[in-house]
Amino acid sequence: MNVMRFNIIDPVGTVSFVAPCHAMKVFTAACSQNPRSLQELLDYSESYDPDLKRYVLHGLAVFDEHNTKENPEAIRNVLSSTAPEGTPPFRIIDNITREVSLMPVKAGLVIFNLIAKRIIQVQNSYADIERKDRGRVRRNGKPTRMLFRYELPPDWQLVP
Repeated sequence: MNVMRFNIIDPVGTVSFVAPCHAMKVFTAACSQNPRSLQELLDYSESYDPDLKRYVLHGLAVFDEHNTKENPEAIRNVLSSTAPEGTPPFRIIDNITREVSLMPVKAGLVIFNLIAKRIIQVQNSYADIERKDRGRVRRNGKPTRMLFRYELPPDWQLVP
């Protein structure tokens, strides 16, 4: 499976996770609805691919159960013993998690900064993000015949 790393920045902090590359269009489409938080982004993306929301929230629940800023050893152990494309979702809580979050995986790294309304394609060998585009709705991990369409509002920036 072709995957890439995604970082989502919201007022609470930053989360990082590896997901299939099609998530790039799903999250861009969700950004067309101006989400203010990770939860809103995931809620908006649910109609395009509900598995993404479940994957991220489940991974963060596990992370939150085992890690704190004061005791990040569990995630450090996972990050040091897992291949980059197999890392679970995590929150940025220290310099080590920040470093890992900035490492592209396979097809790249895309950052969705919900605060600044900016999508940053740090490295993207999958497909260019377009301001106006369409994507395929997925159910149970499989593409369907249904398409979704989106157009980013003018105040959203695409970098580069």
